[in-house]
Order: sequence, then C-alpha cells, then structure tokens
Amino acid sequence: MPRRMPPDRFGAVVAASAQVFVAHGFQRAQVQDVADVLGVSKGALYGYATGKLALFSAALRYADGVEPLPDRSMLPVSAALPGDLAAVVRARLAGQLPDLELTAALQREAPPDGVTGPEELAVVVRDLYWRLSAHRFAIKLVDRCAPEFSELRQVWFEDGRSPQMGAMAEYLRRRGASGHLVVPGVVELVARTVVELCVLWAVHRHWDPAGTPVGLPASREDFDDDEVVDMLTRLLARGTAPTPSAAASTAKTAKAAKSAQAGGRR
Repeated sequence: MPRRMPPDRFGAVVAASAQVFVAHGFQRAQVQDVADVLGVSKGALYGYATGKLALFSAALRYADGVEPLPDRSMLPVSAALPGDLAAVVRARLAGQLPDLELTAALQREAPPDGVTGPEELAVVVRDLYWRLSAHRFAIKLVDRCAPEFSELRQVWFEDGRSPQMGAMAEYLRRRGASGHLVVPGVVELVARTVVELCVLWAVHRHWDPAGTPVGLPASREDFDDDEVVDMLTRLLARGTAPTPSAAASTAKTAKAAKSAQAGGRR
C-alpha cells in the first residue's frame, strides 16, 4: 500500500523527479513514475507540486542544491513556463562564465610567470570539471529534455555548449600559436574532446546504465572524482606538452618580449 509522505520530504521528491526525467525524458515521464520511485500514491505528490511540469521545474532548479529548497508554506510548487526555465538555465550559465579559469586564461596573452602551458591547461580543465560536477543534475536534465522544449534547446545548444566549445578552441589556438601548447590535431576537434571528456566524467557517468565500471573492486561503486580529475589533467597536459627544446624556445621568446616591454616603458 502506498505510504503518505511527510511535508518535509520535498528534497526526496526533487531527487526522484530528476531520476525519472533523466530516464524517460519529459514527454514519456509521468507523475505516477515519480510516485512509484518514492513508493507513495500519485495523489500524495500533488501536495508538493501541481503537476508534471512543476516536478520538472523543481528538479531543474533544486536537484543540485544551488537554490535552497522552498519553505513548506510555499508548497505545492507551481509549474514554470518553458521560457522561465530557459531563464533559469541562462542565469546559471551567466553566473559561471565570468569566474571560469578558461575566461581568465583568455584574458592573458600567456600563462602566468612560472607556469607552463600544460600546467595552465590543467588548471583550466580542473576548474571546468568541478563546475560541471556541481551542476550535473541540471546539465543532465537539460541535455536529456532540451529537444522537447524549444526555449531550452536554444539556451543549451546555442547559448551554452557552442560558446564553451568556441572559448576552449580559441584558448588552444592562442597557446598553440605561442608555443605554450602543442595542439594534437584540428583545434576545434581537440577543444571539443577536452570539453566532452570533462562532461562525460563529471556528469554523464553518474547515470551510466552499466553501473559499476569494469575493473573496480567489489567494495567500490565508482571512481572517485579526485582521481578522475587527476587522470584527466595529466592526460590532457601530457598530450599537449611541447618538447623540451620548444618549451625552452618559448620561455626565451617570452623573456625577450617582457624585456622589450619593460624597455619601452622607460
């Protein structure tokens, strides 16, 4: 017999809603699916949300813990219009972009003094990974359901992913041209590979239908985020590292340019 849910279980409703919408998409998901995950009656959910779109809105907004859960007096939550959902995603993106290490790197002509190109790339990748991880529920929900909402599709694929790929490509192009990095292929392809690797490990692996990765001991369910980040940064840094002679030449050129700038200011 389905059980009734206490009024402080909205967090469980949000988590179950995220699970259902990621699994089925928006159109195929039903309120009953969320109720089944929670083991409650369908009617019990209407004390938390007014319907399916309201459950999706709640999952998108609250599943990552970026926004605090609404007060009990604000329940049931109402459905957000698709345009409002797009505004939520756009605001999340806008809030992250100014502080990205990638953004900071693009504002510099070269890595900071004493930092090599691969070391700078490692900082950029590490920062991107942790930001993706912190928003992984919203990213997965939007990636899964954006094709069903034209507003979300535009903000995600046109305003979100494309600029990110473009920024990474521009960063690699500049550091490759200056000799701080070696870009092992077409720059746009390498840029997409870097970003997609971060998205795969920070976001999508958490919903891997295969479950426990092959080779892990039975005592472990998944790879630790810290070891994933360390692997990614080492892999990408080593794959883009200039040869010792090229690195020395780059350092010499940078030193000469710095001296020239200093002389010009005298």
